[in-house]
Amino acid sequence: METKRVGVLTGGGDAPGLNPAIKGLVYRGSELGLEVIGLFDGWRSLMNPAPEVLPLDRETVRRWDRDGGTNLGSSRTNPFKQVNEEGEAQDRSHEVAENVERLKLDALVVCGGEDTLGVAAILAQRGVPVVGVPKTIDKDLAGTDYTLGFDTALRNITEVIERSRTPAGSHGWVQVVEVMGRHAGHLALWSGVAGQAHLILIPEHPFRYERVCHLLSARMGQSDLSRGLSRRPRYAVIVVSEGARAEDGEMVTFDDRHDAFGHVRLGGIGDVLAKRIAAETPYESRAVVLGHPQRGGAPSPIDRIMGLMFGSKAAEAVADSDFGKMVSARGIAPACEFSLVDLSVAQRGINIVDVDTYYDTDRYHLKGLGM
Repeated sequence: METKRVGVLTGGGDAPGLNPAIKGLVYRGSELGLEVIGLFDGWRSLMNPAPEVLPLDRETVRRWDRDGGTNLGSSRTNPFKQVNEEGEAQDRSHEVAENVERLKLDALVVCGGEDTLGVAAILAQRGVPVVGVPKTIDKDLAGTDYTLGFDTALRNITEVIERSRTPAGSHGWVQVVEVMGRHAGHLALWSGVAGQAHLILIPEHPFRYERVCHLLSARMGQSDLSRGLSRRPRYAVIVVSEGARAEDGEMVTFDDRHDAFGHVRLGGIGDVLAKRIAAETPYESRAVVLGHPQRGGAPSPIDRIMGLMFGSKAAEAVADSDFGKMVSARGIAPACEFSLVDLSVAQRGINIVDVDTYYDTDRYHLKGLGM
């Protein structure tokens, strides 16, 4: 059996399921004659004259499927846009290809989201042997129904929503929970349903502040004292994607800086919404921004299984020299149908919430639930 030397890297934001994917690659690769080399810190490693590497065998990765994040480290490095000391953007992608040859790699397995796999797609077009594994807690990659990290993040967010309900209910607050989701509201919608949020605001459908306040008033209106009901108003929980915006406004940003892929850092819509509610209604409103902990912790059973399967399928693609492809999972995880799609598919738009099917644009909630 011909031995192939394979490099594996993880890029972009960390996500539960990456370490299981690496384990799946190593375990299945050992059966197919693959020698796997871990590359640290994403694309950054392959722009280093002496890349830091870690040989990976079954014993090394034996317990990795239990770990969250990525044991290889990650970065938001864009080889096609590296800023030098003079502040000029440079294309250093040739260094990636040179290091692939220097390390005598027969293939690269790249675990990442739209940006990381976008780099992989261009390199594949230039002849670099690449196989992609889809990862993003937002679940917004085209070409696949599942991306690593989504299920764990969904679990984490739902727990916070449930715990937010206790103080909100005790004090009669409107609790606003801001979650990740730049362009796609999958996390907000399904965590909001699971956590029984009253309102869910997603990027796919701009909301109106007036409508939010009206729906809150309908839920938390004054009690009927003639029937002996409590004076205390009811509480409400609102889940909002970081990329959600009002009809008359833009997406709220943390600051005006952009990363290597041109993305501005979002954040703050939860606080803006809470302040508007407090100013325009009689209800006290507070915001909590989950931030990076929502993708932290050990991977859920779904992400462990899917990671192992994604890694295994990537190993088979390398063994078959089926490069320039991304592993795709269609169906409901983990009982999915796995296949390979062209890496360019991941760049053809994004996977967003089907508003017509799932989202009630009048009630700002899942269709059919009447929350």
